Amino acid sequence: MRIRKKKWAEPELSKCPFYVAEPKDYKNRWKEFFANGNPVMLEVGCGKCSFAAQMALLNPDINFIAVDIKLDMLGVGRRNIVSLFGDRKVGNIALTRYNVEQIDEIIGPDDEIQRIYINFCNPWPREKHKKRRLTHPRKLKLYRQILKDGLEIHFKTDDDELFAESLEYFESENFRITKISYDLHNSDIDPDTTPMTEHEKMFSDEGIKIKYCVAQKL
Repeated sequence: MRIRKKKWAEPELSKCPFYVAEPKDYKNRWKEFFANGNPVMLEVGCGKCSFAAQMALLNPDINFIAVDIKLDMLGVGRRNIVSLFGDRKVGNIALTRYNVEQIDEIIGPDDEIQRIYINFCNPWPREKHKKRRLTHPRKLKLYRQILKDGLEIHFKTDDDELFAESLEYFESENFRITKISYDLHNSDIDPDTTPMTEHEKMFSDEGIKIKYCVAQKL
């Protein structure tokens, strides 16, 4: 997603206690950042962080690492988190900038990531660009390195082609689909387990059905 340059993003993030400027320093040590032994979950391509913020509020005993490559996006995300939390301390979110292509450089097996979330990532519809997808097999190989057997990736999208091909990607990389919906908002899936993002509301308001699946690492 494109976003205009935010001159205020970097200075605001530099003063933010839950922004991690050097995430490599925390590889295999993210529990030290959170200063507790609570479960840690990861959102890749977190965008404006509305999902991570809502999840963190709903689950105060779970820590969330939210990663995006765009600093300006994270700046907006920081503001969204602060706005949503209000007077409450933001203690279970870590924002950081990094390329998901190298996620294994900042997350290690000792971090014991319990779940990965991928929400409304760029569908990259052109064939030559599909390898950039956050669900592409070469990304799934990286996720397998940081997820223990039996743990899950939760994926949401509005894009039919991306969803269909992602299901194939999951199967090719030895993930089993344990839950699936082609119309999330008219399903029996608890909305508290997958809060609505800004993109999700926009697409849903346009009448586009939201696709959702849970893929378990075998």
